[in-house]
Formats: sequence, structure tokens, C-alpha cells
Amino acid sequence: MPKIIPIRDLKNTAEISNMCHESSEPIYITKNGYGDMVIMSIQAYEEKVCMQEIYKNISEAEEDIAAGRVAEAGAALYRLRKKYDI
Repeated sequence: MPKIIPIRDLKNTAEISNMCHESSEPIYITKNGYGDMVIMSIQAYEEKVCMQEIYKNISEAEEDIAAGRVAEAGAALYRLRKKYDI
């Protein structure tokens, strides 16, 4: 469950840092009762960015398959081995 805290609680930076590192979920910051910012640990952020890149690559691969831009695995490996002299 996401944590939601008011902006005034950002004064306690050590506690906020601990909250960020204890969870892989973002912490939502509100201002005057409305959403204003989101914070998370660097590790959690990098994991999210990595997963977005993976999902993008999978989506592109699925588009290639649907468009018929595919090659037989054995033939593709043969061409790569020949190209790189393996």
C-alpha cells in the first residue's frame, strides 16, 4: 500500500530516507490535501526504469512478430557466428 505524507513531514529527512529504503514503492507527498510530489529511493527508481525498458523491448519484439519481421533461430545464429568468426 502506498505511503502518503504531507509536505510538512519532509523536514524529517532521516525518517523519510528510511521510509524510502524500506519499501520499493514510491512515497506520495501532498500539499494542501492534494498530490504534489512522489519520492523513492534511487534503487527503487532504477528498478522501475529498468522494468520500463524491458517492457518496451518486449512490446517492440511483439510488434516485429506481428509484422512478420522474424528469422529462423538456427539461420540467425549461423549468420552471427560467421559475422564474428566464432
